[in-house]
Amino acid sequence: MAKGVKPRVRVPGKAAKGEIIEIKTLISHNMESGRRKGKDGKLIPRSIINKMEVTFNGKPVFTADWHPAISANPYMSFFAKVEESGEFAFKWTDDDGSIYEKTAKITVG
Repeated sequence: MAKGVKPRVRVPGKAAKGEIIEIKTLISHNMESGRRKGKDGKLIPRSIINKMEVTFNGKPVFTADWHPAISANPYMSFFAKVEESGEFAFKWTDDDGSIYEKTAKITVG
């Protein structure tokens, strides 16, 4: 498990029915490619987040597969149309199987 990983999300608290909202995410993570050498001259082991999944009320709304070339502390934004109140669930999966999760609620009315 990578140290100091902190997922952050920004979802509007309220929206009108049928409104298209912007969702922003940022996860603090070093994203080591496995090709960089440390101070001792040895390769730093690969440790990247390779998948991000987002669901709304249990239904998938966004998925991204990430590869070693993605930057440290990856930022992602996307748009979603909301028809009902509910909860977005965010899940990031690391190479070592670690899972980082965050949720955000939105009220539609």
